[in-house]
Amino acid sequence: MIAVRVVVFLAGVALVGIALSSAVRTFVLPRGVPDRLSFTLFRLLRLLFVLRTSQAKTYLERDRMMALYAPVGLLLLPVAWLLIVGAGYSCMFWAWSLPEWKDAIRMSGSSLLTLGFAPLNNFEQTLIGFSEAIFGLGLVALLISYLPTMYSAWSRREEAVALLEVRAGSPPSAVEMLLRYFRIEGLDRLPEVWENWEVWFANVDETHTSLAALSFFRSPTPHRSWVTAAGAVLDAAALSISVLDVPRQPEAALCIRAGYVALRRIAAFFNIPHDPSPHPYDAISVAREEFYDVYERLAREGLPLKPDREEAWIAFAGWRVNYDAVLLGLAALTMAPEAPWSSDRSLRRR
Repeated sequence: MIAVRVVVFLAGVALVGIALSSAVRTFVLPRGVPDRLSFTLFRLLRLLFVLRTSQAKTYLERDRMMALYAPVGLLLLPVAWLLIVGAGYSCMFWAWSLPEWKDAIRMSGSSLLTLGFAPLNNFEQTLIGFSEAIFGLGLVALLISYLPTMYSAWSRREEAVALLEVRAGSPPSAVEMLLRYFRIEGLDRLPEVWENWEVWFANVDETHTSLAALSFFRSPTPHRSWVTAAGAVLDAAALSISVLDVPRQPEAALCIRAGYVALRRIAAFFNIPHDPSPHPYDAISVAREEFYDVYERLAREGLPLKPDREEAWIAFAGWRVNYDAVLLGLAALTMAPEAPWSSDRSLRRR
């Protein structure tokens, strides 16, 4: 019987360790380290939301439902941690001195929630109860303290997405972005845009891997999305390099690199399949005819274009291949609103 109680006590310690490790990986560790417990909870919750959204008739209905996905998941995380901690300490209380499981569960719940209705009868029980109360309060405080951090990161992300709507339309379009800059501000202002979005991509890379739930926090309005905004900016930068006959813009190339590095890391965190080193001549989701239509539209609007349309296509495809698969994968994962050259062709991945 003593051996059984020792095994149960160690199992309880292991359960508490699992909950503590999950909390540290999810909120404390400043890097993107996958946590199995969090992933499992969010996957199960995702199944419920997918079943519910499958009955929606319009995108607006799906968007309203999916807006609750990440917040509900975050609120369920501490509940799951507390249940695991409570189960672990129930094992410890029973293994140490209690004859009945119901007494162990009662004492564990009293200590975990700091209710104090179950008396601790000796020093050993008091020590275990105090440690459980510390874990219980600490896990709840951890979530509360990190919510402002998450919403601050979300606010910074969405500020740029909202400003892009003014410059690229809604839904955001790379072609519309180039046309509006040509008509209003001038193409010579584009390097400043690429520099700002290079910083944006670096921030998204950091926050959306260390705080993975941020990827599923939706924009305040249904037709905005951080994924489609990223796709529009990357396509605009790729078009400016490959199509526009303007002085060389190294800022555009740096923006594209920052973008596909960020999207690849986020995609890798969520196990979205992609080639980490694609060949410049690999196939992309944008058809050659679609590119030619864009080329002709830009020509009709009077933008300075490189004369060789075929060479421009090869250059554009060589840039797009770096982020094509991860862009579509993230658009499908987040159920992004339809936007040209991104979520409009990601339905097959959902």
